[in-house]
Amino acid sequence: MKTKSINILGATGSIGTQTLSVCRELGINVNGVSAGSNIELIEKIAREFNVKVCHIFDIEKGKELKENLKDTKTVVLYGEDTLCDFATFDGADTLLTSVVGSIGIAPTMAGITKGMKIALANKETLVAAGDIIISAAKKYNAPIIPVDSEHCAIFQALQGNDRKKIKNIIITASGGPFFGKDREFLKSVTVKDALKHPNWDMGAKITIDSATLMNKGFEIIEARWLFDTYNIKPVIHRESIIHSLVCYVDNSVMAQLGVPSMKLPIQYALTYPERESCSVDELDLAKCANLSFYEPDYDTFGCLKLAVSAMNEGGSMPLCLNSANEIAVKYFLDGKIKFLDIEKTVETMLSSHNNIKNLNLHDCIALDKELKLKTTEFLERNI
Repeated sequence: MKTKSINILGATGSIGTQTLSVCRELGINVNGVSAGSNIELIEKIAREFNVKVCHIFDIEKGKELKENLKDTKTVVLYGEDTLCDFATFDGADTLLTSVVGSIGIAPTMAGITKGMKIALANKETLVAAGDIIISAAKKYNAPIIPVDSEHCAIFQALQGNDRKKIKNIIITASGGPFFGKDREFLKSVTVKDALKHPNWDMGAKITIDSATLMNKGFEIIEARWLFDTYNIKPVIHRESIIHSLVCYVDNSVMAQLGVPSMKLPIQYALTYPERESCSVDELDLAKCANLSFYEPDYDTFGCLKLAVSAMNEGGSMPLCLNSANEIAVKYFLDGKIKFLDIEKTVETMLSSHNNIKNLNLHDCIALDKELKLKTTEFLERNI
């Protein structure tokens, strides 16, 4: 169904602000907006769109926002405990989850249980709780439309075809800022170096994940759940023109191409199954005649190997992968550990983790907190 009204989790981030741009252009009603602590921007957005509800994760900032908006009819919620209330706040048929990290799991599930369309831009939800989320989506007939450019490309390449006839999915990766480098080089890279993504403008955490190739590992796990297959092959495609491909049993390959812009997959998620005109530039093939492809370097970028292994093991291993990575990336961004320590930390936590099968949502959220605490304790002992 085409989106008529939307609640946006992560409205002040890269995906969130581009979603607001799409809503302006297509006349989609913005019912609610949520952010971490940026009350100046969220107040501006709230007033522009005359939203029914705002949510701020930071409690003190939330109280301040409530005071600032007291001249409006906007309901102001704050704190982690009200995330699910915001996600399902009356008036919206679609929930965009574009927050970073496992914090997106509970509100996404809340939206699913209400039968809302989920425009999914939060990888960690399916990485950490894929089985739980997909099972619930089927039970409550809640469509999950992927917003990531790669998964949106796969989703489009599957239209009109029998998913049982998929031979494999080919998911593309830019290779990040350190493509072609060896581990000796990676020993000395800085946070500033790692934040220089060649093609995409993303938040800090996702950009670091792209530099380690953990982001691509997450996307492989996400694709496993979205498209019900383990036959997923990553390929390095530096130009980010081909966003992903699907190979069918007859060896026909369907690809989706476009300029590197998140606006197109965001818009498609909101207008699906329809298509609308988009302000994104048309792809000029004559200007991108040379498209390159390479096998990933699993030895240099060990996070990709760890992610694939965690997916194959299943159970709570992908959750452990995500929890450890979230903490390790934070420590790297804070300048407390080195770049390769991210991989080392995740590998250590995975090797010491006892895999748990058949988790429910409550268990999943509790285990996530437990594993993050263990990762923090490990890092504090070793820095």
